[in-house]
Amino acid sequence: MIQVGIFTGYFPYTLAEQATKIRGLGFNTVQLDLSFKDIDFSTPESITPAKAKIVRDTFRDHDLPVCCVSGYTNIIHPDPAARKQKLDLLKAVIRNARNFGSPYVISETGTYNTESDWVAHPKNKSEEGWETCREIIRDLVQTAYDHGAVFLLETYVNNVVGSVEETVRMFAEIDHPALGLLMDPTNYFEAHNIDKMDAIIKQIFDTLSDKVKISHAKDVKRSGEDKSEKHASIEASEAHTFRGVGEIELPSPGLGSLNYDYYLKRLAEKHPNIPIVIEHLEESDVPRAKKFIDGKLRAGGI
Repeated sequence: MIQVGIFTGYFPYTLAEQATKIRGLGFNTVQLDLSFKDIDFSTPESITPAKAKIVRDTFRDHDLPVCCVSGYTNIIHPDPAARKQKLDLLKAVIRNARNFGSPYVISETGTYNTESDWVAHPKNKSEEGWETCREIIRDLVQTAYDHGAVFLLETYVNNVVGSVEETVRMFAEIDHPALGLLMDPTNYFEAHNIDKMDAIIKQIFDTLSDKVKISHAKDVKRSGEDKSEKHASIEASEAHTFRGVGEIELPSPGLGSLNYDYYLKRLAEKHPNIPIVIEHLEESDVPRAKKFIDGKLRAGGI
């Protein structure tokens, strides 16, 4: 049966408080965000094996095994100093992934836009931009391989790797056991293809299913008149406050138009025990979102 998890970053508390609250809501796995009121992981030097094991063991003691670790950052930031700082921190997370409790570390592929990590830039879709991103990913994959980890690529339409075709191309050009895919179909949708939802989901799974290691649960819908970059007013990182930009909004699961019945059916075909991690919500909405996902899984017998 598919396991339902949650990002820890939606719970802005101490480590022990996070684990207690999440377990109290009935979850049995978490995607680990390195954000706690009582432990700092903000620099490469602050990420040590000893501190990572404290986090891992705390969640284990609460029957909440860590299924993956968040490493989200703009890996192709156009400012060299900022890029190095971001990559140094991400590599420190990757080197300690096993100490945190899972080999899987996730990041999107970033944008050359300096104003926002979720807004497009012409260079994102250029061959020069692609080659730079590919070599950075290749280096991250080698770091992962050297430390018993796996780097998971998460697509997003406005980043360098955003479409199904671009995702297939990246895996063809970096054919390595330490590179995997985070499955989130909502990240592939734009105004031109959201009305072809089932066809896109089918294409994703027909071409990429063997790369998938972890899955996400949020939703997708047209944004209506509000085309601005949308963020929720919650205490969390920008990766967790983001709710969409332009034509597409990305709300909590059950609040959009994603065909969850088809998504979960395809996911379970080859990954019957995969964790599906709920996101894009605030703490008060977690019980509703979990009930929605649990209901879909129960109805599908998965």
